[in-house]
Amino acid sequence: MLEMTEDRIRSMLTTKWAGQNLYVKKETGSTNDDAKEAGQKGEDHGTLIVADMQTKGRGRNGRYWHTPKEKNIAMSLLLHPDFSPAKAPELTIVMGLALAQGIEEVCGHKVGIKWPNDIVLDKHKLCGILTEMYLHDGRCDVVIGVGINVNQETFAPDIADMAGSLFTQTGIEYDRNEVIAKVMNAFEKDYELFLENENLKSLKDSYEAHLLNKGETVRVLDPKGEYQGTALGITDTGELIVAREDGNKAIINAGEVSVRGLYGYV
Repeated sequence: MLEMTEDRIRSMLTTKWAGQNLYVKKETGSTNDDAKEAGQKGEDHGTLIVADMQTKGRGRNGRYWHTPKEKNIAMSLLLHPDFSPAKAPELTIVMGLALAQGIEEVCGHKVGIKWPNDIVLDKHKLCGILTEMYLHDGRCDVVIGVGINVNQETFAPDIADMAGSLFTQTGIEYDRNEVIAKVMNAFEKDYELFLENENLKSLKDSYEAHLLNKGETVRVLDPKGEYQGTALGITDTGELIVAREDGNKAIINAGEVSVRGLYGYV
């Protein structure tokens, strides 16, 4: 299994800025915390922090994200966007699309997105994304943290039915350096399309082509009351559009509700 190194990753990057300022660590607590610190030190837009092992990784809603040694990828990208901080959550959608595109290029298998930010191969979650925003010296720094299960062979029994890795789903070991580079290459292109309108309009077709929920019956776990409907796609700002059984349409914000397949995770 190839070690992750800055030289190997850089050799496969085709970006102008995404990942060009690169740090690879053997072990860290949290790459998101490291990227936040990098922003405070004035590191460049596009700085990428990668760790071979992460001991205090976190996911959405305070969940723990496990990154065992020499198997997976923990990385965080630092951005200094010029647009409104209110648009930062849309970058989770941009990264989700880039992950699907980059991983597909590496493994040759169709990769899906479970709205808003779970990357799925054969009904098993490969990746998670955590986007965080910080105000620093009057500037908004955005950190997009990504965990990718690449070569992990087994998962804890309580998550084994829905968690997977590229290895468990394809039976092949992958070069993590290549996965990182392909994702960064895709992200830079998608981010620049996002900047054209400062929304997801230019990316919607590509995102919805990967959207596992589209056209499917979903359960919306709304604190105000659970209901079912059909997922139609996303808005230009990344909310999920659901046609309710009563004929009305609901616009769902990822920070407020959760969505599940009718018969399970996807």
